[in-house]
Amino acid sequence: MKFKRFLWLGLMLCFIFPQHFVTAETNSNDKPAEQVVEENYHTVLENWKKEGKKDASTFEAFVSPSNFQTADQKNLLPVEKSKGYNDRVFYWHNQASVSYEVDVKEAGLYELSFDYYPLSNEVVPIEGAIQVNGKYSFYESRRIVFPANWKNAKQTFEKDRFGNDMIPKQKRIEEWSRITAEDASQLHAEPLKYELQKGKNTITLTNLSGEMLLGNAYVTSPGKLLSYRDYLKKHKDQKLVKEALITREAEKNYEKNSSYIRPFAANDTSAVPSSPKKLLLNTLGGESWTKSGQTVNWKVNVKKDGFYKLTFKVLQNKETTGPVFRKLLIDGEVPFAEAAPITFDFNKNWSNVTLEDKNGKAFLFYLSKGEHEIGLEADASPVEPVLHTTNNIMREMEELTLEIRKLTGNQTDTARGWKISEYIPGIDKKLSDWADELEGELKYLRTLDNSNEDSKDMVSLKMAVQKLRSLSNEPDEIPSRLTELSEGSSSAAQLLGNMLVTLPKQPLTVDRFYVHGDQKEVPDAEAGFWEKLFDSIHRFFLSFFSENYSASEAEEDTLEVWVNRPRQYVELLQNLSDQNFTPETGIKVKFSIMPEEQKLILANASNKQPDIALGISSWLPYELSIRGAAVDLHQFDDFEAFSKQFSPGAFLPLMIGDSVYAMPETQDFFVQFYRKDIMQALELPVPDTWDDVKGILPELQRYGMNYYTHIAGATGFKPFQATAPFVYQFDGNLYGNNGMKTAIGSEESLKGIQFMAELNTIYSLPLQVPNFYNHFRYSTLPIGTANFTTYTQLTAAAPEIAGWWDISPHPGVKKEDGTVERWATGSGQSAMIFKGTKSKEDSWELLKWWLSTDTQTEFATNLQMLYGPEYMWNTSNLEAFKNLPWPEEHKKTILKQWEYLYEVPKNPGSYMIERELSNIWNRIVFDGVNPRSAVDDSVVAIDREIKRKMEEFGYVKDGKMVKPYPIPTIEQVKSWAGDENENKNN
Repeated sequence: MKFKRFLWLGLMLCFIFPQHFVTAETNSNDKPAEQVVEENYHTVLENWKKEGKKDASTFEAFVSPSNFQTADQKNLLPVEKSKGYNDRVFYWHNQASVSYEVDVKEAGLYELSFDYYPLSNEVVPIEGAIQVNGKYSFYESRRIVFPANWKNAKQTFEKDRFGNDMIPKQKRIEEWSRITAEDASQLHAEPLKYELQKGKNTITLTNLSGEMLLGNAYVTSPGKLLSYRDYLKKHKDQKLVKEALITREAEKNYEKNSSYIRPFAANDTSAVPSSPKKLLLNTLGGESWTKSGQTVNWKVNVKKDGFYKLTFKVLQNKETTGPVFRKLLIDGEVPFAEAAPITFDFNKNWSNVTLEDKNGKAFLFYLSKGEHEIGLEADASPVEPVLHTTNNIMREMEELTLEIRKLTGNQTDTARGWKISEYIPGIDKKLSDWADELEGELKYLRTLDNSNEDSKDMVSLKMAVQKLRSLSNEPDEIPSRLTELSEGSSSAAQLLGNMLVTLPKQPLTVDRFYVHGDQKEVPDAEAGFWEKLFDSIHRFFLSFFSENYSASEAEEDTLEVWVNRPRQYVELLQNLSDQNFTPETGIKVKFSIMPEEQKLILANASNKQPDIALGISSWLPYELSIRGAAVDLHQFDDFEAFSKQFSPGAFLPLMIGDSVYAMPETQDFFVQFYRKDIMQALELPVPDTWDDVKGILPELQRYGMNYYTHIAGATGFKPFQATAPFVYQFDGNLYGNNGMKTAIGSEESLKGIQFMAELNTIYSLPLQVPNFYNHFRYSTLPIGTANFTTYTQLTAAAPEIAGWWDISPHPGVKKEDGTVERWATGSGQSAMIFKGTKSKEDSWELLKWWLSTDTQTEFATNLQMLYGPEYMWNTSNLEAFKNLPWPEEHKKTILKQWEYLYEVPKNPGSYMIERELSNIWNRIVFDGVNPRSAVDDSVVAIDREIKRKMEEFGYVKDGKMVKPYPIPTIEQVKSWAGDENENKNN
């Protein structure tokens, strides 16, 4: 409780004015988790230096697993299960913790290392947290990554049906490794240092995700790299090799620590090998090798001892035009200090980069006769100081913005004058100081870049400095110029935010590298002019005949499938079909990239539709089916049995009456995201109901934080995803029994709509949040409801808080019997068969194969393994979802929420209900209209439009209902499986 009182005193002055919530920024301190937990490593390290704390003198000790202190001794495995470690090992998984004690002779800074053996072949990262004497030494200690090494399952590239190289499947290398604890973002040049006191210290390692065998734990004094001069002295008796030339193709790598660092085909005659006809995987890296810490190793064999030079043929065309950096590794070690980092400057063309010192003299590397590993590690540590300074200034900028808004009541009237400098003394100096700090970082960035022109990141920094200086000169104008400070696409905050995303990225494409002697010239990096000209002409003419995954007519006996997804998805799907489906069934399939899904209606009208469409929006099958263009899948004998593998609520928008015109292919989910560290620090429970949410709001808002709902994420128009859950959770409905009128005017529906608006008008939830992901990272909005997109972003692009956020089911409304109604939407993408197909049975067989548990599991695993953690596949197949390489607890939560999946059914006028629900919210929240009046006005407009559309499609004639339009229900879908015990009534 101490920190609460301290934090409250520090923020008291900021809260003496009434709060006005218009966007998420209006009630944010934008302070990171460090404000309520630990400082970041950069700050802690600086403080240690100021306090005179130094690296410990030479020291090394280790503790074997037999001496670990753990509550679960059954995880201590015998030698025969140690995977060759020849000692007892600890099976570290499922949030297990181990502690060990080390006795040091002097207080100082030490490094912590571990022997480990990754288990399983999944892409789920192995992560843990380290505490020293019961505390986290700094925030980064809350997440330590234990990387696994990967290799190609096959050494040669297989060919697809078009003769193009296929990206090889990946296999985890099973081996013992040793790692020294580093920050998960790999932004620091050296391993993390921990302060240990003289005498006994207790170190605790807690599992966050993944599983591995844990061997010895080491405590050592920090190591020092040799200088290049000392390195040469160390090998002074060795000679310079003169004539050797060893060429190594980069795409034929030996191992890497990310499965998705992949080869790709450069359609460039300068890349080796090259073909104008086929796609050859001839380079490595690019955008798949951009994260700091990602490492690739190659093996080379030298014929004699001696000094060699290293030259890499690279393409460094980073979008922001700045330099990128790599650490050089020889046999797993940086040979000398000057080899970390190595700069690769921006160049639009291929270039040979010989590793050299600042004076342009080539480095000499000693290699003994035999096999060696040459590695490159992406390294963003040179830009870490810039990132640190910018982050701090952005947080202070958000604090200042909040303070100004509270003073002005969020009024931005340009005709009204403010004396901001009287209310916030020193505001002009604060802005000027920020500009000075950022200008210093700009100068530092220029020292890293050998170009004569500023990179785009430098330009962003320079523009931010200019805006801050302009505002510091006229501080009283800031209320009317907040768009220059922290709002809008060209504000100083946005410019800095963009730079924070792009600056740490380190993309580099490598074609090949050379280990060569002093007198041996390497081949030119670029092809000659005439060779390039001939190649471009050749490719131009061949482009008229290429049909690689293009939407063209398939052969007579081949199913034509259009897929509304990028090329890599289609390639993987085609390969799976060629390897599995066609050999098993004899049915040939051609997958093509869909031009635009909106054109499917036109394609059907001109009778040029495919047999099957995959990856289409959930609204499209309805639009096609009501026009008679889709096959009713319910006609197939095994449909009902097959449908049991999917959530009943996912079928509702795909149905008309009892007919089903598409299958759910992917499935969204809306769950509650929350920062574990923030909630624990504030001693707040994770809310289960909306009443619980209301209960935590005062404490959150007291610290400048708030709760996010997806209403705030929808700018302007509020779709069903944002509004319908409130209606359903309060036992309301959108349609009357016969589908001819809306039911939003019922008492139950009105309660839901009124509560939806009160969250903003009474409980001050933010009205508009452009990016929940960023506010969640910075702890402005440490809790809220969001979907699969946010889950992917946090999993793949928020390493600084990985392991310290979690999900729980969507908040709901508690009923008298104690149950909680959590209904939420979850529309994903769907798959349908066109009525014009000549092969209905074959098409149905393909859909069943594609959506089967085995195929969905294999597709999802391969996609993420080949292309990275951001390529998560949210399959709609419930059993396949259980097999995904996602954290088990997260899968359980999502599956629990899917029990309450209630996607909005369609009728010809449903778009009008969606529009009017959005209008109702706007009228209540912005215009202050009474909820009943707002709803009644909309009911009239909706019923009129439904009647008009029903006449258009033949359900109403001359104002009278010709045939009913039954709205699909969950009970109806569940009856297919023989289970009608559903707790949602319509």
